[in-house]
Amino acid sequence: MITLDKDLMSIQETRNLIAKAKDAQEIYKTFTQEKVDKIVEEVAKAAEKEAVKLAKMAWEETGFGRWEDKVVKNTFASKVVYENIKDMKTVGIIREDEEKKFFEVAVPVGVVAGLIPSTNPTSTTIYKTLIALKSGNGIVVSPHPNAKNCIIETAKVLTEAAVKAGAPEGLIGCITIPSLESTNLLMKHKDTALILATGGEAMVKAAYSSGTPAIGVGPGNGPAFIDKSAKVELAVKRILDSKTFDNGVICASEQSVVVEKSMKELVIKELKKQGAYFLNEEESKKLGNFILRANGTMNPQIVGKSVEALASMANLNVPAGARVLISEQTTVGKNNPYSREKLTPILAFYTVDNLEEGINLCTEILMNEGKGHTLVLHSENKEVIKEFGLRIPVSRLLVNTPGALGGIGGSTNLVPALTLGCGAVGGSSTSDNVGPINLLNIKRVAYGVRELEDLRGTKQEEPVNTINEEYLELIISKVVEKLSALNK
Repeated sequence: MITLDKDLMSIQETRNLIAKAKDAQEIYKTFTQEKVDKIVEEVAKAAEKEAVKLAKMAWEETGFGRWEDKVVKNTFASKVVYENIKDMKTVGIIREDEEKKFFEVAVPVGVVAGLIPSTNPTSTTIYKTLIALKSGNGIVVSPHPNAKNCIIETAKVLTEAAVKAGAPEGLIGCITIPSLESTNLLMKHKDTALILATGGEAMVKAAYSSGTPAIGVGPGNGPAFIDKSAKVELAVKRILDSKTFDNGVICASEQSVVVEKSMKELVIKELKKQGAYFLNEEESKKLGNFILRANGTMNPQIVGKSVEALASMANLNVPAGARVLISEQTTVGKNNPYSREKLTPILAFYTVDNLEEGINLCTEILMNEGKGHTLVLHSENKEVIKEFGLRIPVSRLLVNTPGALGGIGGSTNLVPALTLGCGAVGGSSTSDNVGPINLLNIKRVAYGVRELEDLRGTKQEEPVNTINEEYLELIISKVVEKLSALNK
């Protein structure tokens, strides 16, 4: 008996899943809007029903975050995402403009490769599957190895609901033997139409270099600027709510706080009052050694851990009940771990002299890491908000809201999504919160409304037919003669 190596089994499984998804999608793309909508509805309901079980599985398997918050994310990915997309036209003619003489037709891309991270494994699987199905596509899910069991179970729940509602077998596929080789194959396969990549920076870069069209997202590293006009107590509450939600694993969560000197003491006092613990210089150094690995990437051991776990890891004596660890910083750079993305309850704290310095520092933090992603602004001054909106290099400027929940469209009216585009500045193909429309090709049917002469500006007016006066008089005289003869 021949025993296949794990990587070979993984590759063969992936080939089979792609083939099945392609065949199923060929059938699915002929479905009416009503049939598609019914399948999407049933899949969303099934995911919402299993939100608690899947959340607990994700927490137990990865050790990241809090299972209670993962329930919220699973419900968001199913119910909230569904409510946003349920009435969206995604099949056939989706827009007509009689006046401008054109109409638009939705064309599914085909088979989508859904790369799933370990930080938000079950919720991202639900979300990507729903938007793929809504747009008439098939999907093959590639799980992060550290979260494969909860992702496989999520895909099973979604698949069973889809097939029961009338979807073709194989429309939703999930790799059960994940490997680097299988992910690479999925991304580069000729029958993979589009990659939807959420995860580490290296994986997203691999997606873009695969030769297959890809929608990927870069790291978040959003600063939170508290303006002098802000309601400080509420601003601090929102920042801490965000940074402690699922222990900070959502990429839109705040990574630093920036304030002007004139309000520094007020903000620090409020942060401490609401449970933040400010590290001294020695403690900052100890914890900083755990944030980054030798290769300059974030240490996965700190991701989604509680303050208590972080303190134990770094041998710190932190007061009981502390919600977030904060380190005062003055520099920004690749070697300063506090100025980087930290998917855990750790914040940097910066002080500037004035608003202009604040804008410049926030920009510097983002250009160091997090270009094009998210910035959070707490302000009651519309001119300040406009200034930030015009100048900060982000795709999402969130005003007076928790970053984690605002960025994904939970506490804002942005498109509910767990894949957040960073635009060209962040190396992404879109700046959108990704939804079904991003997974469609739009065919445009346009009638001609101008001729070449119109474009050149040389079109002549049609000549007006004129009759010679003498000829007209002759005709009249002949008619008169005829009438006279008839009268006689």
